[in-house]
Amino acid sequence: MPQDCFSVVLTCVSLILGTSGAASGQAFHLDVPGVVGRSDIYLGQPNVRADQAMPLGNGRLGVAVWSANGLTAQLNRVDTLPARDSPGQVVIPGLSVLTSAKDYAGRLNLYDGAFQEHGGGMTATAYVQPETDTLIIEVTGANPAAPQTAQLKLWAPRTPRASVAGKVAMLSQTWKDDRDPGASGRTFGALAAITAQGRNVSVAVTAPLTVTVTVTPDDGGRFRILIAAPHYDGKEDAQTITARMFQDTSPLSHKSWWNAFWRRAGLIKISSPDGSGEYLENLRNIYLFSAAASSAGEYPGSQAGVADMFSSVQDTHHWDPAAFWHWNLRMQVAANLGAGLPELNAPYFRLYRENLKNVENWTLQHMDGRPGACVPETMRFNGQGIEYETGFGSGPPVTGLNCDANSKPYYNARTLSTGAEVSLWVWQQYLATNDLKFLADNYPLMAASARFLLAYQKPGKDGLQHTNPSNAHETQWDTTDPTTDIAARMALYPATMQAAKLLGRDADLVRRLESAMHEIPALPRTQRSGPLSLLPPSADQGEGVIADSYFPGAPKHNFENIGLEPVWPYNLIGDTSPLFALAKRTYRYRPYPTNQDWSFDPIQAARLGLGSEVKATLVKLTMRYQTFVNGFANWGGTSGEFYIEQSGVVAAALQEALVQDYDGVIRIAPAIPPGWDFDGVVAVRARTQVFVQTRGGVPTAVAVKAGSNHELSLRNPWPGQPVDVVQDMTRAKIKSRVAGALITFPATAGTSYLIEKSSTPVTRFAPVSGKPANSTKRLGPVQIGLPGR
Repeated sequence: MPQDCFSVVLTCVSLILGTSGAASGQAFHLDVPGVVGRSDIYLGQPNVRADQAMPLGNGRLGVAVWSANGLTAQLNRVDTLPARDSPGQVVIPGLSVLTSAKDYAGRLNLYDGAFQEHGGGMTATAYVQPETDTLIIEVTGANPAAPQTAQLKLWAPRTPRASVAGKVAMLSQTWKDDRDPGASGRTFGALAAITAQGRNVSVAVTAPLTVTVTVTPDDGGRFRILIAAPHYDGKEDAQTITARMFQDTSPLSHKSWWNAFWRRAGLIKISSPDGSGEYLENLRNIYLFSAAASSAGEYPGSQAGVADMFSSVQDTHHWDPAAFWHWNLRMQVAANLGAGLPELNAPYFRLYRENLKNVENWTLQHMDGRPGACVPETMRFNGQGIEYETGFGSGPPVTGLNCDANSKPYYNARTLSTGAEVSLWVWQQYLATNDLKFLADNYPLMAASARFLLAYQKPGKDGLQHTNPSNAHETQWDTTDPTTDIAARMALYPATMQAAKLLGRDADLVRRLESAMHEIPALPRTQRSGPLSLLPPSADQGEGVIADSYFPGAPKHNFENIGLEPVWPYNLIGDTSPLFALAKRTYRYRPYPTNQDWSFDPIQAARLGLGSEVKATLVKLTMRYQTFVNGFANWGGTSGEFYIEQSGVVAAALQEALVQDYDGVIRIAPAIPPGWDFDGVVAVRARTQVFVQTRGGVPTAVAVKAGSNHELSLRNPWPGQPVDVVQDMTRAKIKSRVAGALITFPATAGTSYLIEKSSTPVTRFAPVSGKPANSTKRLGPVQIGLPGR
């Protein structure tokens, strides 16, 4: 292969790894707008129902947009706690001309971050400014002689102050978090302000809960409605804040922001014989879009798996809106890391890092004076282990305590493993980014979580340390040695030791952890079905599976496959583990297959190398739960809330199917569904990116771009066939005819390496292109988008 041709190839590989551009005619080309556009949500008819709303946002301000009464948009923020009250809804009735037109069409344009509609000679484009928390709706083709109105409104029992200042109308309200259990005493608030650009702009208070702006389009039929909804707690004058929001109304900044985001994200394009792969690709991109649109605020944009930032149901919440369930965040953290977007995890880590002192105090007070941090599985935003439910029908409020030694048995009363899991995500984020400052800032949480588990474990007659009473998450209550606790200790203790040594801290803690590593019980085994009892490890050779705890037959209270937790997220059992066959059997006989929209079956199937199961579980879960046309799921309640957790599982599972490196060894296409074609990039450790193309489930092209100077370890993508490792522009062979299962070579930061069969060097990468969606997508009974009417 001529050297100049190879240079072109690797320059183009660098493109997909995010470092350079590509002109037409090059050997490899990634059409980022086209590939992202494949996942646009196409509307052949207006989305007139609130449960058909499309998501928009800039990370701090989230918006749900639908076509009721012309156009309706609900504003949402994460910092209007404790009830997550909306700043308001906007209604533009004059857009009914557009939405009622026979030639109506609309789309959620993911690449540009905009909701676009046209019909009857009019267009409307809605987007959120990245710099200011302002929703802008641009309209063209309106009647220049007909004034337009836009209402900004709230609803009872809200009590905002309605006011006007110049050409701006506002609704503002503050309140104190001082009523519910665990109240912070902090003042919160909501502010929304509306104005317009066009002719003859005027504003008025038209009802106690409503303000209205009136504008006449310009001579060309153009006008803009601007709605700001910034952070507000009453400390600064609302008019002053609003003035800042309306200073920058550039119509192009949101495009630049979103285009840059997609060029940074690891994209995956999928082709499959039955179209299921394309559908799941669509869900992954909707997840990434939604994550970016909701993950730059003070707190995570999702709680209890709900897409709170895109709510269209006013102030309705089924679950305690002041609390966060870690179980429902974990898939989102993983999906963000694999997509090369670790910055989207910043609110997640901030939640736990900045509450560490509160959690340690809670632990002292509620866990019989023990040191360290028992991180509540369901944790209030201010670090209190309280779940306060008022949305469970007409009954009285329900208060559930977490990390509480004296609480009655409850779902997470004594779930002890959450702190370990948060800490392990700290470690995974560090491994992905090599960000030593991040590790230093978050290490205290790791150390505190380890100290708590050391303090809680108790010596047994067998010479081992046991945890009791303890929950196997929400499934078994007050049992002994739940698998979650054992996995937590097995994974957390060595990670904490490594982190402490890297940072030069806590030598005494390291010594204690080194000793404790030898005192952790083995994972429990039990029968695969029927009456359950504890089996010895010799059951691995028979029909045994991993049990929930050392009391396998204890009553169950939720639908969780606890026996698979050591596979993921604890990363204890991989394809070289002596427990791999046991784990595969545990998966095969798991008690709750594809049950709940947050089911981790697809991710765990990928870790176990079960490509057919990856497809089967993703498809089944999607067809069962993804009932909203915007790609969000319905967990099963009647609140009308959108759930983001299911698409988070899709995103994480597709990445795991394509590339894995949970133990530092990169695996290529370990769980590709048979017959699927992938073109994708997955981020792995040390800021490294892996580009893979597969055809028919088999890798055809592999390239790695090193993010740091380190030894790279890679599983041979073509077992039994000699492989060469070739450096980028020089075409120098770093390794030649490697015939073993493992390929290792020294990598240089910023350098791309081609992994190729020695017998058939890659001469050309298949181009990766796409076209924006122009129809709805269907998968069995569910769909993305709306067909024409």
